[in-house]
Amino acid sequence: MDLSAGCRVLLMASVLTSSGALAADADVNSLAWLAGCWQAEKGEPGSGEHWLPPAGGTMLGVSRTVKNGKTVEFEFVQLRVNAEGKLVFIALPSGQKETTFVASAFGKDSVTFENPQHDFPQKVIYRLQSADRLVARIEGTRGGTLRGVDFPLKRVACDALASASGPPASATDPGSRN
Repeated sequence: MDLSAGCRVLLMASVLTSSGALAADADVNSLAWLAGCWQAEKGEPGSGEHWLPPAGGTMLGVSRTVKNGKTVEFEFVQLRVNAEGKLVFIALPSGQKETTFVASAFGKDSVTFENPQHDFPQKVIYRLQSADRLVARIEGTRGGTLRGVDFPLKRVACDALASASGPPASATDPGSRN
């Protein structure tokens, strides 16, 4: 190996090590840009994500997909640092078991979480494109084929997500405790 190739290898190792350190050093407060309500740009009214701001070492989120006026999917999510000191994304999707993804890459306005053992997806990625635009992406291999799905979201007032979902349960269900 000549000196220039050796320098390139050393530089690449340095870049990989420093990006790994960023993911390892990330904490929930560094994801405050995710807090708020995000409406799905390609979904029906009421479809989107709501993230609470960091507090107590966690960020809590919920997502909902509405089709033909009915909720067809939902997911409860927690961001926190686990016992090993790693930032994790813990997802509990409708009808599935809880899955944990570990932060593998982290930037000022993006984060990637991975779980190579999960069926699909193996990666969950959030990228802030502007103050009011966010892309959530899932990707991985399914049936031997690499797949990815983007979920473009726009920031909205939280009551915009609620007003799109219809009347409160207490207005239609006399047995509701709301």
